[in-house]
Amino acid sequence: MRIKNSAILLLAAILLFSCDKKRVFDEYKSVGSAWHKDSVVTFDLPVLDSTKRYNLFVNLRDNNNYPFNNLFLIVAIETPSGFTKVDTLEYQMANPDGTLLGNGFTDIKESKLFYKEDVKFKGTYKVHIKQAVRESGKIPGVEALEGITDVGFRIEQKD
Repeated sequence: MRIKNSAILLLAAILLFSCDKKRVFDEYKSVGSAWHKDSVVTFDLPVLDSTKRYNLFVNLRDNNNYPFNNLFLIVAIETPSGFTKVDTLEYQMANPDGTLLGNGFTDIKESKLFYKEDVKFKGTYKVHIKQAVRESGKIPGVEALEGITDVGFRIEQKD
C-alpha cells in the first residue's frame, strides 16, 4: 500500500511540473511578515538562449493583512554591461470590496503580475524589486508593508 501511495504522489508531481512547459525561471524570496521600504529583493537570472524571446512576471504572495487596494513597485533590470533600466509599476491587488485578487484557497493569495513581454537576453542579468507604496496624501513611503510575504520573479518562454 505504501509503494502504491508513493507511486501516485510521484505521478502527481510529474504531472504538476510537466504542465508548466513555458517556465524557464521561477524563484521566490521571503520578505518576512512585512516588506520594509528599504529592502530590495534581488534575483540573479540564469544565462538564457539569446535567440528566443521571453515574457517576464513579478510574482507575489500576500495575505489578508495587506491593507491597500493597489501596490507600487520599482523594478530594475541590470544588464551585463552595467546599464540598469528602472520601471515604476502599479498593480491592483484587491477588489473594491477589499477581497484580495490572486489564486489560492486560504487567506494566502498568489499573484502573477505581468511585467514585460517579448524580451531578449544576451548574457547574465539581475533583477531588483522594491516596494514603493505610500498612503494617500502622504509623501513618505510605508515603512513596513504588511501582508506581502514573498516576492518572486518568473520568466516564461514566449510561444
